[in-house]
Amino acid sequence: MFGMGKTRTKIGKWLDKYGVSQEWLVKKTKLGRNTVSRICSDKEYSPRTTTIKKLMKAIREIDPNAKADDFFDM
Repeated sequence: MFGMGKTRTKIGKWLDKYGVSQEWLVKKTKLGRNTVSRICSDKEYSPRTTTIKKLMKAIREIDPNAKADDFFDM
């Protein structure tokens, strides 16, 4: 199972819920593995607006109703 024993952010929990891997997110967003890993595990990390846009575009392929507010304090 994904995410067992890891600290997860809202995006990390979303990935776990939908059974989506971080690698999928890396491929869809063209963000670095370290960036995606940090987004999924570091609750203090605040990504740039361009990064959020890339993430939301990928997330909406699976959940068209997802909003950036669901994942980030904006």
